[in-house]
Amino acid sequence: MRARRLVAVASVAVGLVALAGCRSEPGVAAYVGDHRITEDAVTGIIEDAQAKNPTPTEGDEVPPGQEPPPPGQEPQMPGRSQVVSTLVLSEVCERVSADEGYRPQNQVDPAQVAQGLGLSPETGYVRQVAELYTCLSGIPIGAPVAPTEQELIDLVEAGKRAGAVPPEVTVEQAAAQLDGDQLRQALANRNSLREAVETYDVTVNPRYRPLVFPVLSFTGQAIAVGVPLGEPGSDTVTDISTPQSRPEPPVPTAG
Repeated sequence: MRARRLVAVASVAVGLVALAGCRSEPGVAAYVGDHRITEDAVTGIIEDAQAKNPTPTEGDEVPPGQEPPPPGQEPQMPGRSQVVSTLVLSEVCERVSADEGYRPQNQVDPAQVAQGLGLSPETGYVRQVAELYTCLSGIPIGAPVAPTEQELIDLVEAGKRAGAVPPEVTVEQAAAQLDGDQLRQALANRNSLREAVETYDVTVNPRYRPLVFPVLSFTGQAIAVGVPLGEPGSDTVTDISTPQSRPEPPVPTAG
């Protein structure tokens, strides 16, 4: 049996590393330097999404200007961790771009994000995601990176846990199929972008740890290659992992 293909979550992604220091003001979801992302801001984004995307009932018509979700795809309302990730990455990307003079290479249309999520394009979260990936498109990517033997082992194990790699497939068999341009580009994204932001002081509220941003996912959204945002949830930091199978914002995919 063939292992299911990997799906690139975005052309670029950004990773954060935690620096020393403990910050835990009440009501703060995360810090990026001196910038605070408050729990109230997270709640406001979620409430806006709920208000602009009421649960449809049988017979409801699709609002003008909004495409119906594809068959079998339900609207993907953002969870708190997703909102925190988006806000943290947006702040970091803006700072990195300003410091290094990066400019977006692609303009992500909110309507495209809205259609993929099954949400109204007027949703604040949709617009935030579109702005984030527009910004990330300007972050330079290094040359493709070959995975290490351990990374391939971890990748195959993650795929089996996610149901994307059949249990009977050996590491050698699956690795031969999974190790390709997509994976190597994802590893390059992870490495170069993590290095680009390693000087930023990022702290995440313990309730959201481990918070991982996906660089590459298996079909079904389980993370194949991801970068921890802020502090890890344990003493071990894994860049290839499946902390949870949770919906991620659909954006232009590679290959």
